[in-house]
Amino acid sequence: MSLALSLGLTGCRQPPPSPNTVTMLIESSPANLDPRIGTDGQSEHIDALIFDALVRRDQHFNVQPWLAESWQAPDPLTYIFHLHSGVRFHDGRPLTARDVKWTLDTILHGPIITSKAGAFQNIAGIETPDAGTVVIRLKKPDAALLWNLSDGAIGIVPEGSDREFGQHPVGSGPYRFVRMDQDKEVVLERSSSSWQPQPSIEHIRFAVVPDAITRALEMEKGSADVCINALTADMVDALKKQTQLVVQTVPGTVLNYISFNVGDTNLRDVRVRQAIAYAINRPLIVHSLWRDRARLAESLLPPDHWAWSSNLPIYNYDPQHANELLDAAGFNRDKNGVRFHLTLKTSTDETSRLLALIVQQELRQIGIALEVRSFEFASFYADITRGAFQMYTLRWQGGNEDPDIFHYAYHSGSLPPHGANRGRYLNPALDKLLNDAGKSSDQSERRRKYDEAQQILARDLPSINLWYLDTVLVHNRRLENLQPSSSGNFDFFRTATLRK
Repeated sequence: MSLALSLGLTGCRQPPPSPNTVTMLIESSPANLDPRIGTDGQSEHIDALIFDALVRRDQHFNVQPWLAESWQAPDPLTYIFHLHSGVRFHDGRPLTARDVKWTLDTILHGPIITSKAGAFQNIAGIETPDAGTVVIRLKKPDAALLWNLSDGAIGIVPEGSDREFGQHPVGSGPYRFVRMDQDKEVVLERSSSSWQPQPSIEHIRFAVVPDAITRALEMEKGSADVCINALTADMVDALKKQTQLVVQTVPGTVLNYISFNVGDTNLRDVRVRQAIAYAINRPLIVHSLWRDRARLAESLLPPDHWAWSSNLPIYNYDPQHANELLDAAGFNRDKNGVRFHLTLKTSTDETSRLLALIVQQELRQIGIALEVRSFEFASFYADITRGAFQMYTLRWQGGNEDPDIFHYAYHSGSLPPHGANRGRYLNPALDKLLNDAGKSSDQSERRRKYDEAQQILARDLPSINLWYLDTVLVHNRRLENLQPSSSGNFDFFRTATLRK
C-alpha cells in the first residue's frame, strides 16, 4: 500500500524533477544565510555548501586544514594561518587574509549583531602581514578557537560584506547562491570556479515544506529527491517499502532537548525541573515516536566524544518520585489536581509537535497543566532568542560536537545576543570551570573540568537532554554515492551523483 493511500490522501502525480536539478525537502527557510549570523540548522547546513571556513571537522571531530592549508601556534596566545593560494569568491574576487580579518572583525566590532560573537570573545586582534597570512592574537589561551573557526561554525565572507549580506551571500564553496524565496525555496548551482573538487550535481533546490506528511508524499511521488531527518519514523518505515526510494541510517549526534527559563516563578526551583525530567518516559518515546532510531542522552556531547562524561545522574522514568519532588517544593494540587500551569513552545515541525503533546500528557500525571504552542520556525526562534518562553523544545545540530558548547549554551557571558544561554542560567562555579577548561592546552585537564561541568548541569538541569537522533537519509534511487554524516549536515552533496 502506498503512503498516500495509507494516510487517506491522494494527489496528482507531479512531473519528475529536472535531470540536472536535485530537489531536497527542508522543514523551514534558513533564518539567515550570512554565516556570521545564522545559527539554525538550515542556515548552517546550506552555508557549509556556499562558504569555506579556515579549517574543517572530520568524522572523528578533529580539525583538519581547509582554507588554511597549515597553521602554527608559536605560543598560547598566537595562531598563524597560511591560506591556500588561488581561492576566489563566486563573484571572481580573490579570497585573501583581509577577508578573514573582515569576517571576524565584523562579528566582534562591526555592525553585525550575532550570538556567534561569544565564540570569538578571546580574540584581542587580527593581523594580515600579507595576502596569504592571518595572525590571530588572543587575550588568553582559547582551546576552542580552531573548532569555532571550522565549517558549520563560521564561513569566510568578502571584505565589505554588510548586514544585508545574508540576502545575497557570496562565498567560495562548491555551490553558489542563486536565489531564496522566503518560506518557499533556496536555489544553489555548482560553482565552476571553486578550488575544491567539483561536485557532480549541477543544481540544488531546497524546497521548504513545513508539513511532514506533505514531505513524505513528495518523496513517494518522485517530485522530490532527498530529505534528511525530516520525517517521522512511521513515514520512514512506509517509504522503505517504495522500490524507487532508499533509506540510509547512521548513528547521529543531533540532540533533542527541552530547555527551561530558569528565572520563571515555577521553574526557578531545581526540584521542579528535576520532577519534569523524571516524568518523561524517554525510552517509550524513542520506541514509539522514533522506532528506536535514537540513543538516550544524558549530556550535550555525543557518547563517542573524548570529553563525554559516563558518570552522570540519569533521570529514569519515575512519576512517583516526580510527585514527591513537587510536594517537597510546596506545589500542592488544587481541587482539579493541578499544581500550576506551564507553556511549552515548539516549531510546527511534525515530530516536535508530537513530542510536545506526549510531554503534555506525561506532565498531567504529576499535576502540571502544560499548554503547547506551535509557531512557524522564524517566529518560534525569535521568541526563544529573546527569552520569551517558559519551556521550549529544539535540537542541537553540529554545535554539540565540541565541548565549547557548554560555554556557548550555559556560561553567564553567553546570554543572547552573545550566545545561546536563552534560559538565563547563571552559575559562577560553572563559569569558572568552563573558563579554565577553555584556556587549558592539556586535554586530560580539560576532560576533568568538562566532567565536573557536566555533573553540575545534570544536577541543575537548565535543560533536559533527551536523545541523540540517528541520521536518517531518504533519497530517490536516481541519486547515488550519498554519504550521510553523524551530524546530519548536507555534505553528501559533495559526493552524490545522478544515475545516468
